[in-house]
Amino acid sequence: MQVYVELAVAENFCMDFTLLYCAKLVCKNSASVLRVVTASAAGACFAVVFPLFRLGAILSVVIKLLSGLIICLLAGKYKSFKAYVKMSALFLAFTALLGGALIGVFALTGMDYLQGGGYVLSSVPIGIPLFAALLILMFARKLAAKLKKVGKTTVKCKIFSGEKCVEISGFFDSGNKVYYSGQPVSVIPLTAALKIVDAVGIKEAVKIHTVAGSKKLKIFTADKVEIYGGEKTEVVKNVKIGISPTACGAVLHPDLMEE
Repeated sequence: MQVYVELAVAENFCMDFTLLYCAKLVCKNSASVLRVVTASAAGACFAVVFPLFRLGAILSVVIKLLSGLIICLLAGKYKSFKAYVKMSALFLAFTALLGGALIGVFALTGMDYLQGGGYVLSSVPIGIPLFAALLILMFARKLAAKLKKVGKTTVKCKIFSGEKCVEISGFFDSGNKVYYSGQPVSVIPLTAALKIVDAVGIKEAVKIHTVAGSKKLKIFTADKVEIYGGEKTEVVKNVKIGISPTACGAVLHPDLMEE
């Protein structure tokens, strides 16, 4: 079977990008799309060059796994080793799922493919593997939305800053997409904020976008936030808090529960 280098690079790039983006969505990784593009390009170049070395089956599989771990390292932003392991495991799982699905399609339809060194090269147009990758992307987006969906059940929380503390009611808002320096930002009313932090000490600000337009939101870092939900108390340290004069209660960022 004749394989064109440019087609192989494009196909591998599209596959790597789709699978990495799926893993990023499910893990709710905050990495930019540019990181995923860079990692996918590196993976595509490696995938095209690797078969030329003609290594043994076992060594090929080992190196293939290592290459997957490396591009996962390039594609994401990780606060801990556990987060890296989680995204890598999902990427490898999605890769195995997609590879098995493609082999099944080729076998059922009688299409030609070559398998070797951990790669599958097909003689069909690029649209077929991309369609399969798209199905995986749709599944990952639904799963990510389900994992991130948090009901607006009212909770009580205490916010600590130095020796001061304020107790306030609020809810988790899945629509809150505000981040500052890679950390999620929750929002509380100005009246509550002034009880625990001096106005002159608030120097940081982040630009947010709403249906009403863009505006600057002053923020500070609370030492910790205690969240009371039923019989369980969650404690999150070093929480970014935004101050809004119009807020009626605490609008907690959904990612706080992942911290």
